[in-house]
Amino acid sequence: MARKLLTDFELMILLAILRLDDAYGVSIAGEIEATAGRKGMLGAVYAALGRLEQQALVTSSLGDPMPQRGGRARQHFRLTAAGLRAVKDTQRALVALWNDVPQLEGGVG
Repeated sequence: MARKLLTDFELMILLAILRLDDAYGVSIAGEIEATAGRKGMLGAVYAALGRLEQQALVTSSLGDPMPQRGGRARQHFRLTAAGLRAVKDTQRALVALWNDVPQLEGGVG
């Protein structure tokens, strides 16, 4: 049976988590915008993180409350082994599709 590949947004979220030392909703959305130029609505990021956690591709834990009065605790995310495998599977599938496409040879342009 074929594995389910990640959507582009799921892939960006998982890659952002891998790139960050401290991955929480705002930092993930910021990393996606800074590196990919895609504005991620925070609600969409958290909705996708919830789905990824249900699929056991990420785990989360609550940090300490923020120091300001009434500060909330951040929910921190990290990839599971299955999440890393999903990223690699999606990468392999995309690279296989990109290979041997004459219109894409010779670099960006």
